[in-house]
Amino acid sequence: MFVFHPLAEPTRRRLIEGGVDPDSVAAVARMAIAEDLAGGIDVTSTATVPADQRSIATFGARGAGTLAGLAVAAAVIETVCGAEASDFDYLVADGDRVESGTDVARVVAPTRLLLTAERSALNLLCHLSGVATLTRRWADALAGTNAKVRDTRKTTPGLRFLEKYAVRCGGGVNHRMALSDAALVKDNHVIAIGGVAEAFAAVRALVATIPVEIEVDSLTGLNEAMDAGADVVLLDNFTVEQMRAGVEAKNEYLQLSGRKVILEASGGLTIELARSVAETGVDYIAVGGLTHSAPVLDLGLDLRTIV
Repeated sequence: MFVFHPLAEPTRRRLIEGGVDPDSVAAVARMAIAEDLAGGIDVTSTATVPADQRSIATFGARGAGTLAGLAVAAAVIETVCGAEASDFDYLVADGDRVESGTDVARVVAPTRLLLTAERSALNLLCHLSGVATLTRRWADALAGTNAKVRDTRKTTPGLRFLEKYAVRCGGGVNHRMALSDAALVKDNHVIAIGGVAEAFAAVRALVATIPVEIEVDSLTGLNEAMDAGADVVLLDNFTVEQMRAGVEAKNEYLQLSGRKVILEASGGLTIELARSVAETGVDYIAVGGLTHSAPVLDLGLDLRTIV
């Protein structure tokens, strides 16, 4: 039976500093390795690599992008090799931009176990770096405006906390992590209860302390949501002209009521439109594609020296 090892304290601290639960990362690492081994052994590495051999290897970028998940890769290696048997050195930091050919980490570990951990470590590192890279493109497109790019719950089951971490590494902002963090009243909720005001009142009656966001598809709906008491209004599939009119309506509402409402644009947005959307004055731009459609950043693991 394969023995899973605990994470090293430096890795746990690094994850905690990034706002990531190390025990959840350890669980993901164990799941990934268990899936790869499927109750058996790494046949190729066991057959070809002496049990006592150790190697120095580097993780290297094969494309330009933004890094995220180095401590996650370290966690996978420590789960397989053990913290006592492996040494992981960070050559860059999560959130850094890298060019193709850049070494991002160096690891010394038993060769056989390192090769067993390789694919799972790279799968997570490449995916998270891809999310960070795409997010950085959006953040760069919005630079100089007051708008921030924000993620959604369109995430990979079991990896949401890591994908949202990667969004932060890319300069984005997280929306709610779970359904209990904030209320988002969508069209189906309104239909189910019979109206926007009724939906807002029902949420507030159940939980008085969380922010309430209401999705609307028209300027009339925006005014209705603001009058109902929404903290945030999601402008669903608005044109740029409609968003500009929505911002004017929000500013008028602030002058009349003294209550600030946050506007979030969503639906059919592209990076080519990002700047023009941000310049309407909306506060957030919601992009589900940050997590559900980000291409991976190509990284690899290469043995450099057999010890």
